[in-house]
Amino acid sequence: MQGFGVHTSMWTMNWDRAGAEKAIAAAVHYKMDFIEIALLNAPAVDAAHTRALLEKNNLRAICSLGLPERAWASVRPDAAVEYLKVAIDKTAEMGCEALSGVIFGGIGERTGVPPTEGEYDNIARALTAAARHAKDKGILLGVEAVNRYENHLINTGKQAVAMVERVGMDNVFVHLDTYHMNIEEKGAANGILDAREHLRYIHLSESDRGAPGAGNVPWDEIYATLAAIGFKGGLAMESFINMPPEVAYGLAVWRPVAKDEAEVMGNGLPFLRNKARQYGLI
Repeated sequence: MQGFGVHTSMWTMNWDRAGAEKAIAAAVHYKMDFIEIALLNAPAVDAAHTRALLEKNNLRAICSLGLPERAWASVRPDAAVEYLKVAIDKTAEMGCEALSGVIFGGIGERTGVPPTEGEYDNIARALTAAARHAKDKGILLGVEAVNRYENHLINTGKQAVAMVERVGMDNVFVHLDTYHMNIEEKGAANGILDAREHLRYIHLSESDRGAPGAGNVPWDEIYATLAAIGFKGGLAMESFINMPPEVAYGLAVWRPVAKDEAEVMGNGLPFLRNKARQYGLI
């Protein structure tokens, strides 16, 4: 999971054959090292088709997801394990390297009160079982800290580290996101420093989820801190252009965050790449 990548939401949130062909061709056009596939419906994915496309184009990939309500690990850990096993199997069948994201819960999961130890116990149990299955399949698992409006359970780098260390398996890592860090961390550098040796993946996303470089994220602080800890993981640009209503609802995106793909890929991508080169990360 090294190099510079892009979340395939730039082109599609439906990973069918047409969506895979469109997104992979676009990623190759922009010379990405890897893609991040939104695995919203794992059983429906044609794994052999995706694997063949990735191999043909010499493109690496990871997958990401959030759990549906019927499989929220905090309250339904057994259902979460079964859901994650199906997603892990599909990730492996496609030839991808990792499954990451809100693998501990749902995008939009909130109880209205602080997390309980019982919720964390259930999540740890589910993730431990999922991590064992992933280990058997040669797959890494990432725990992404997200903001309080999307989930009440893991919001900061420090909280993600606590869960990763509780699971205690070497194929489980911390996944950070600059959009969420801009909301939750007491200084962007702190989340990165807290995650440090567990950090293998980071979403590079602007403060409004639009074109990077046009918002409030302190990019120099982000990149300088990644360089300072010797970060060697995946740098993935994430900007949302094409989203189905159910995903837009969970993310609370009610208006266009960028004019079009050309604005994000023409302005945001070069901005992020140039910063990464400046700080010796690519």
